[in-house]
Amino acid sequence: MELREIRTFLEVADLKSFCRAAEKLKYSQAAVTVQIKQLEKELNVHLFDRIGKQTTLTHEGELFYQYASEIMRNVAYARNALGQSPELTGTLVIGTIESICSTLLPPLIREYHHRYPKVNINIIIDSPEILLNMMNSNQVDMVYFLDRRMYDAKWVKILEKPEEIIFAASKEHIFAKENGLTIDQIITQPLILTEKDASYRFILEQYLASDDKKLHPFLEIGNTEFIIKLLKQNEGISFLPEFTVREDMEQGNLTSLSMKEFYLRTWRQIVYHKDKWLSREMKAFMELVLEMEEH
Repeated sequence: MELREIRTFLEVADLKSFCRAAEKLKYSQAAVTVQIKQLEKELNVHLFDRIGKQTTLTHEGELFYQYASEIMRNVAYARNALGQSPELTGTLVIGTIESICSTLLPPLIREYHHRYPKVNINIIIDSPEILLNMMNSNQVDMVYFLDRRMYDAKWVKILEKPEEIIFAASKEHIFAKENGLTIDQIITQPLILTEKDASYRFILEQYLASDDKKLHPFLEIGNTEFIIKLLKQNEGISFLPEFTVREDMEQGNLTSLSMKEFYLRTWRQIVYHKDKWLSREMKAFMELVLEMEEH
């Protein structure tokens, strides 16, 4: 039994595909098949069921997965302990949502790169649901997202901070100086909203649905910067995390509309999988996040 066979097995199991595992490992699909067959021969078990286009672990495959993961973690620990250089040179893959990527992540990445210039950083933007599934299949190292408080026995949470979601508009908007606005008044105005898979928009939609109300935005777009530009031109109202418009509110360009009996808070969270081997690159990023949160 060779380490490359174990690694191939884990990739097929995580990606649920011989073809995708071959692409990731830069092997031919035939080579992947041969390695899995060799493992099955040595273990004298059948590791995968392949029915149609579906590739799933057998019961024996699930048992072996736990041992294989532990073997590869221990190998990584050994390599790290024996070959550690003082400089970080690995790869860091972060999954995040668009609003965090456009506002909170740039200063973090800038400082991280300043401290560790040889680390390769890969940022993937998607919905929390998709990113968390990617993390569970080891396609991203950690996920930085905004949603209701979420917990899972498979995760380790390193950050959980409350964030207010507000109705934002230009200082010149007709509602800018009014107090105690109702949700009915807001939804009659031109709305510029993030896409429906944004967690905070989904929460708003649920709130309105409980009172048999619906949103009718004139524009839906997944680019927060674009929304803010339109708001500053007094083209409508948007529903955004307060941190995305904080700078523009401080500069007097935008304002948070004063609402009556409406308040929504969600949570900024960073998680990683409990079975993930914590590389020095990951540890350094986590330490930097907590350091910058304190300031």
